[in-house]
Order: sequence, then C-alpha cells, then structure tokens
Amino acid sequence: MTTYVLIPGACHGGWYYDPITTELRDLGHEVHAPTLSRDGNLEEHTEQVLELVADLDEVVLAGHSYGGMVITTVADRAPEKVKALVYVDAVVPAHDQSVWDLVNGPLREWYITGAAADGRTVAPLPVFDPRAFAHPLASLLQRARLTGAVDKITDRWYLYAKNMPNSPFTRFRDRFRDDPTWRVRDLDATHNFIDGGAAEFLDVLKAAGGAA
Repeated sequence: MTTYVLIPGACHGGWYYDPITTELRDLGHEVHAPTLSRDGNLEEHTEQVLELVADLDEVVLAGHSYGGMVITTVADRAPEKVKALVYVDAVVPAHDQSVWDLVNGPLREWYITGAAADGRTVAPLPVFDPRAFAHPLASLLQRARLTGAVDKITDRWYLYAKNMPNSPFTRFRDRFRDDPTWRVRDLDATHNFIDGGAAEFLDVLKAAGGAA
C-alpha cells in the first residue's frame, strides 16, 4: 500500500482529483486530497499540508499548477516524509521565487483582473469547474523559502500538458527533460489535465509508489 497526498491548483479543491482518488483507494492505497485554505498564503498552505503528513510516511506528494509551490515547500521542510514528488503542469520554484515570478503575461493578467473585486482573492475563470472558488492572491505573490533539502528527494516526475497554448510550464518541461534526476512525460491534455490525462497521471502515481 502506498500513501498519496494530492494538492490541487488555484481555485480548486481536493474534489478535482476525485477520479484518481477513487481508483487508488479501490486498489487499497491511502489517499489524501486536501482543499487548501481559501484565505491563506503560501506559508499557511504549507503548514496545512505539513500537519497532514506529520503522521504519514513514504508519501508520494503530487501537485498541480499552484500546487507545485506547496509540494516543493513541504518537501523542503520534511524531506524524510516524502518518497516521490510528482508535478503536473506545475510551477517548480527555487528559493525566493513566487508563482508571479514563474508565470507569464496571461496568467498575471488573470491574477490582477481576477482580484479587482476585493483586492485579496482571484476569482475563478469562467471555464473552471462550477465548484471552483476564489483563490488568495497572497499565495501567488509570496516567495518560497527553501533550504535545498528538497533536493534530497531523487524520485521526481514532471508531467507537461502539451495542449495548453502559450504555456508558462514549458520552461520546466524543457529544463528537466535532459536532467537524469527527473522523469518527464508529455500529457495529451490541456492544463485541465484530468480531462484527457488522468489515465497517464494515474500510471505515474502508481510507478512513483512502486506499484508499476
């Protein structure tokens, strides 16, 4: 049995992973897919997940989009808890980098216009799932504070959604695909990778857990 913790992207909750969590649990695995605080910053989201993994071991930690910030900082604080890291069309920060630093113009424009109503939270895009909710702007601006301990984790995967136009995540795919410490795959999917890329994501999770 493998323990999985799946972190969603901005504006999404743990429900985003429902098709995956169901399949993994049916196979006998332990799966956690938390919904991050709707008013927290990166540090608070990190603490939320650290509390979750405190009683877990050998965790396969996966993150989508903004979730890459969270899994990186969690793994840096508690590398002894993490068996593997799986990034799915996600940002991968270095020390002192924020989401804002790592994304391109279209996403930055969304953050600004999406936060115009209250100045604190970014409204979900119209194409998002009806369950989507406003995401705290502070978490997108706060920089990751890393010690380098995350590099102790050598089982690292990057899944790139190749059908996203003008993707800000191409830089990560290109950086990691020739790095022997990373395993990189292209998903035949848009950034909403569950639609089209769920099966391959599931395969990678099982491989990262040692089941394939």
